Amino acid sequence: MITIQREVKRGGIHRKSTKGAAAPVGRVPRVARLMALAIRFDQLVRDGVVADQAELARLGHVTRARLTQIMNLLALAPDLQEEILFLPTFERGRNPLTEKQLRPIAATSEWRKQRRMWTRLSTCGCRIIAEGAHRVRQIPGGQGNRSTARQCRQPRLPR
Repeated sequence: MITIQREVKRGGIHRKSTKGAAAPVGRVPRVARLMALAIRFDQLVRDGVVADQAELARLGHVTRARLTQIMNLLALAPDLQEEILFLPTFERGRNPLTEKQLRPIAATSEWRKQRRMWTRLSTCGCRIIAEGAHRVRQIPGGQGNRSTARQCRQPRLPR
């Protein structure tokens, strides 16, 4: 018979404390992580590590359509990409900004229009509904989980 002696510590997880440096509180917004992922994926394709986006989709266990949605974030103006990457963390609730809200902005080819749309989106928290259209704000108070939409009252930006 073989006997193994081990010391067992009880009492939970022991974490190392860092003196002077406070750990960041909150979570990084999902859209910031997706932006970083798109940049990394683009570099993998450029370096030849993977053949194409279809191979990335297979390796990541996502559809090619979803990978395309993520990679379309690269069509945003560089300053918008930087802003997205450095969005502040949040502690509770839903992500303040979603990838779906950025799709119409990324679909616009002119960076000047993208910046205008980004300003509209980021100043009042409204969502862009179509290129060139004003935004709609979701107002709580419908039946159950539904909400009603109404036109945002903030003034439109000059074109």
